[in-house]
Amino acid sequence: MARWDPGAEQRLKRAALELYLERGYDNVTVTHIAERAGLTRRSYFRYFPDKREVLFAGAEHLPPALAEAVLAADPDAAPLTAALDALARVGARLVEHVDGVAERRAVIDASPELQERERTKTAAVAEAIRDALVRRQVDTGTAELVAQIATVAGDNAFRRWIEAGGHASFGSCLDAAADDLRAALAGT
Repeated sequence: MARWDPGAEQRLKRAALELYLERGYDNVTVTHIAERAGLTRRSYFRYFPDKREVLFAGAEHLPPALAEAVLAADPDAAPLTAALDALARVGARLVEHVDGVAERRAVIDASPELQERERTKTAAVAEAIRDALVRRQVDTGTAELVAQIATVAGDNAFRRWIEAGGHASFGSCLDAAADDLRAALAGT
């Protein structure tokens, strides 16, 4: 038997999502996931350190990708424009590679533990944007504020994209979120 089973990671992700939806996150164990995927518990841990990380696999690539995109933005762009442009570019690539996103969102929304993990991921995104803006010579306080605002707009856009069920681009969802943000700040 091969040490690395082709397709095992995808089968584990699919099995976890199915089980979390059927039974609830708290009622599923790593053993349940591995068995559903036709693998052993030991095999599960070759891919994921615990049962929640199966839902967040690859999330560690998002902050560096966003930082790189902010740094690559037009040097004359205002900080918020640079951050939103970076979110648009990275978000458009991200949504091409996610499966079961509405179901994943439902599982996370139903679990305080997973919501906390999602907040940790969001904080890492904001920190990466902030650090990239500082590298672009933006004042630290301004960079912090812009990163937080851009991250909220990005999260809002992602939710809009999920709710649109594939009938809207991530970019159009981000544009709508940014327009709503601008209107709220202008008091309209």
